Amino acid sequence: MSFFVSLHYNYNTMNSSILFSEIQNFCVDNASEALVKKYTRYFKEGYNAYGLSQELLQSKVDDIVKIQLVDFATIIQTSHLLIPTGKYEETSFAILLVKEFKRQFTPEIFNEIEKWFNVGISNWAHCDTICGDLISVLLEKKIIIFHRMDTWRTSENKFQRRAVPVALIKMLKYSNEYQPLFDFIEPMMMDEEREVHQGLGWFLREAWKKNPEQTEMYMMQWKDTAPRLIFQYATERMKPEQKQHFKRARGSR
Repeated sequence: MSFFVSLHYNYNTMNSSILFSEIQNFCVDNASEALVKKYTRYFKEGYNAYGLSQELLQSKVDDIVKIQLVDFATIIQTSHLLIPTGKYEETSFAILLVKEFKRQFTPEIFNEIEKWFNVGISNWAHCDTICGDLISVLLEKKIIIFHRMDTWRTSENKFQRRAVPVALIKMLKYSNEYQPLFDFIEPMMMDEEREVHQGLGWFLREAWKKNPEQTEMYMMQWKDTAPRLIFQYATERMKPEQKQHFKRARGSR
């Protein structure tokens, strides 16, 4: 590492520590126990939060990016401090701040997101926001291909596994040929976790809305073996008579 690269890194690290403290202080100063109680019921895995509204979060993000003019390198360094804390809003800040720099996304951003799952993504809301606001951008702009998520399918983190089908949802609008996507999620169809089943069902529901024939052919292969929750979500928009096709055959497990 050259002197100038090292100096730049240390500068960003110093600034990230200051920004991290600023965000934590902001969260403490604006905490609301009432909001914590309101949203706790949506998180079975626990909701360790300050109780900040989404509007308040975004307002502070705008201040950091547009008023304070904090750069992307500092934001990335700050995310390394925010994500592992376990506090809901601190992780939310990391995601929202990175989203503000989507025009600067490179393949390396995917690597950063991957690290997040290793150290602190532990609920469906953060998982789905990462998929919809960050990974989808990387896929849409062809900065990465979906096969970069290959190892995510067997991750120990169930929310990283959930991220695979959820991240693929926006890919459905770019092609009518869904078989490569179905092939990609196939190793996950017998996953044991509820949150993954929900993600798979959500993906299949959206695929069915755009290409019913292909999607139903794929679903028929799994209707007697895959977890029922997948089909509960996948058939949500179907008419009762259509849902009947995906009932598990008698004698099936």
